[in-house]
Order: sequence, then structure tokens, then C-alpha cells
Amino acid sequence: MAYVITQACCNDASCVSACPVNCIHPTPEEAEFATTEMLYIEPQACIDCGACVDACPVNAIFPEDQLTESLSRYREINADYYTRHPLPSGWIPLTPATPPVRDLGTLRVAIVGAGPAACYAAEELLKRSDVEVEMFEKLPTPWGLVRAGVAPDHPGTKVVTEMFDWSLGRDAFQFHLNVEVGNHVTHADLLAHHHAVIYAVGASSDRALGIPGEDLSGSHAATEFVAWYNGHPDYADRAFDLSGERAVIVGNGNVALDVARILTMDPDDLARTDIADHALAALRKSNIREVVLLGRRGPAQAAYTTPEFLALGDLPGVDVVIDPTEVELDDKSQALIDAGAVEPAVAMKVRLAQEFAQRTANPDNKRIVFRYLLSPNEIHGTERADGVTVVANELVEDASGALAARPTDRTERIEAALVLRSIGYRGRPLAGVPFDERRGVIPNDRGRVVVGAGETLDGVYVTGWIKRGPSGVIGTNKTCAKETVARIVEDFEAKRLPAPALGRKDLSKLLARRRPERISRRGWEAIDEAERRRGLASGRPRVKMTDTAEMVAVGRKRRGLFGN
Repeated sequence: MAYVITQACCNDASCVSACPVNCIHPTPEEAEFATTEMLYIEPQACIDCGACVDACPVNAIFPEDQLTESLSRYREINADYYTRHPLPSGWIPLTPATPPVRDLGTLRVAIVGAGPAACYAAEELLKRSDVEVEMFEKLPTPWGLVRAGVAPDHPGTKVVTEMFDWSLGRDAFQFHLNVEVGNHVTHADLLAHHHAVIYAVGASSDRALGIPGEDLSGSHAATEFVAWYNGHPDYADRAFDLSGERAVIVGNGNVALDVARILTMDPDDLARTDIADHALAALRKSNIREVVLLGRRGPAQAAYTTPEFLALGDLPGVDVVIDPTEVELDDKSQALIDAGAVEPAVAMKVRLAQEFAQRTANPDNKRIVFRYLLSPNEIHGTERADGVTVVANELVEDASGALAARPTDRTERIEAALVLRSIGYRGRPLAGVPFDERRGVIPNDRGRVVVGAGETLDGVYVTGWIKRGPSGVIGTNKTCAKETVARIVEDFEAKRLPAPALGRKDLSKLLARRRPERISRRGWEAIDEAERRRGLASGRPRVKMTDTAEMVAVGRKRRGLFGN
């Protein structure tokens, strides 16, 4: 019997180093790791020891004989990976770490942001005994997109915060929540108090479509909708028109699938999650019965991952609808898939789309409709959006041999009362730090921030999406953070980082003057406990606070506001 990795995989690779027979791949050292949807266990090599289960931070690994019906397909998904990527022969030994230099005093690092990228960086730094880490977050709560981005019906993914909570529970670490860098403290302030500053601020801005009608009422970024239903305090007062029967989502990545699920799920099922109360109330009154997702290329190039696409088929009362003609392949392409000559994850996406296309829809069910090879060219409406005109695309090879979508002269209008764009994220510039406007990231060399033609900006580093762009899943940030922290340690031990003029006590005094509403770890613990208590009465994991003033009031009641 083998173990099987399932949908909840976070890609942080903790299981890789725990496996005594090296049967979990791709590893962070392999090229495929950068683009993989998940990790996979080779069923023939697995010795059924269960070490990976103990190491997994999100409970994504199960014995194959304990897979539920909805997870049973993962036997095939795990095994298929190795048809294309056979298991390397022999054990690959770990490279011994170079002993750290310990006679340089305390390494002080500021981390801006409190999401997974920031937390993995702090965790990596805190493996040393000679560090002090200060984490700054503009919201009164930590965990970034795990709290404000992960869909409420994916509680398993959020379990990773328990690992962060445990890892960061040291005196060497301090939270400074409800403190905005660039407002309450400056970039220069951080450098004055620390050897190094890591920006882990993610990619909080959405990409625009650049088409007529995009700014009409009823046309929104999916990022706003996600933040709204997840209880982000900056979006709690937003309103979305759910009075029509159809919504259109431009894009078909995992965020688009999350939004489609939330719009079509039974509100009674959502009521058992940590969805924001205001969103739950609005969804109970929603008239939406159909959500159409537009993808500019075909099912083989769709942006969603296989696990998220597969899971849609298990939504009660919801049909996944695909026109069979949109997933027909030419004989050559179908033969390549059948022969195993195509990347397994891509082949599985096509097979799943073809399987969904053969299902008979129940007219009483809500519908999630996938449309491929379509791009929007105008959002219609006078005062508010009431439809989208789309143009049909054809796939052609570009100069590099990759398939690109080329518009044709065929158009179609899709009526909709709500239009959401979900075509990607980009970072925002920060005062005092270089920014690449084209890529939407802070320019860097393996985490070291660079200016001009590549000159390093001393003491300034990045990790996560602001470093590499919006790619990967939660666990991808672990490898990313490891790389950045390695650069910091290297620079510190080479004495390339100027010693800070001021220390932790000076920082505490500065923040007390500039931001008396600062919330520490103890303040966050009070907020966390209050939210969980509110959830107990209704059988929910928590009822989120969405008002910053309320969170500050609760956090300040806890003694030791300015201590961790």
C-alpha cells in the first residue's frame, strides 16, 4: 500500500525531506518544482512508513486505502506523474549546511508583510540563535492571503497558519500589526533599526482588461470580491449586485474557480465556514444560477490546476457544463495524450474537461460553465454592466513555438449582471524601493534588491510574489524564502550589512509614539480567541471581525499590548 498526496497539497516540500526513500517529487532542486501544481508520491517506491503524513502541514496525504470517493482520482494523478518523470535512481543525499558564524552579534531583520512568504522567511531566520525578527503588517491580523484570500470552503489549506503560529512563538520574534510601512514608519526607519529589511508584500493590485466598459458599475476585479467574502476590513463595505441570474468571470485560474464556487454553493454549506457574515447574508439573497468562466486559450492551456478543476465535480447541486465541441482535439493531439507524451497534469486537465462535457446537466442545478478560446472586447451597459461581447480565438504557434491565442472575426454577446475580471495580480511600488513597472515586482537577484543595471541595494531584500511575480501556491514561498534568507545570512557573515544605529527598545519607543494602536502577538491572540468563541455558537471555525476599530479595541484589552 502507498500513500497518496491529494488536493490540499501546499507544495512547501516538508514531506520531501521527511521521506526516507526519496519517492516524493518534484523536489525543490528539480526544474519541475517551479511550475508543478502539486507534489506526487511514486506508488511503487513508497514503503508505507507514514513519515510524510507527520511532516505535511496541511493534512494532504492519506493511505491509498483510506481515500474518500472524491479523492480516489489522486491515485491516478500521483502515478501518472512518474510516467513522464521516472523516479531518479539512488538516494540523493542532503548537502550539509555550512556552520554559521556566531561571533558577529545579533542579526536584526525587519519583515514587511505577514503572509506565507513573510512567515516562511521568519521561520527560516529563526533557525539561528543569533537573530531578532520584527514583522510589520498594515492589518490588525496576520497570515495575509491565507486569511484574506484562501476560499472559506478550503479550511484544510488554512491549517498552515497553525505551523506559523508555533514557529513564530519565540521571544526573538515580534509582531507589529496595524502598522503600515510608508505611513507609520518609513523604509529609512526600518534600515536604521535593522541590518536587513525583507519586503514580502505580495501582489495586491489586479491587472486591468483595458477594454471599453471595464469601469461600469457591476464590473469588478475578482480580488475585490475575494477580499469582500473573506472579511478583509478594507473591503467589508463593498456591494456586489447579485440580483441577476448570470455572472461572467474573465479568466479561469484558481481564483476564478474559487469565485465561481462561492457564487454557486449552497449558503447553508458556506454557513459552516469562516466566510464573512456580510457576504453570507448577501449570498443568501443571491439570484445567480449560472457562472460563465472565459478562457482565452483551450483546456490544455487553462490556468486552473487539476486538483481545483477536479473538485468542482463534487459540488452538490452544481453542474460543470462544457460544450463537447470546445474540448475536441485533433487526432494528433489526442494520440499524444493517449500515448503519455504530454505532461501528465496537462493531459489530466484535458481528460477531465472531456469527462465534464459528457455529463448530463440537471435543469434544477446551478451551473458553472467553462468557455474556451474566448476573449472579452467590450463590457456593455449604460449606467451599469449588463453583458459582455467576446471574440473567438484560434491557437497559433508564436515565434518560440508556444501556442498563443489569435482573435478571429467571430463575436458573441453574453448577458450578465455581474462581470468579474480574474486575469492576474501585480505588485505595487513602495516608497524608497526600486520597482519594475512592466513586471509589477521589485527587481532583485535571488532576493537581493537591485537598482539600475544590477547594483545591489545594501540591506534590502524581497521574497514571495513581489520577488518572483504571482506564481506558485502557498508552499512555493518556502523555497523562495529559503533562497532570500540565504542571501541575508551570506551578506551578514561577510560583514556587508551596516550595523543598525538603533535597537529593539528604540523601535518600540518609536512605534509607541507613531502608532499607539499597534497590536502585538498578545493582541492578535485576543482577536483570534474572540473570533473563535463567536464561531462556536454556530458551529463555525470562527466569525471574523471586519472592523479595524473593533479589532484594535479587542487587542488592546489584552495585557502586554506592546510585548509579544
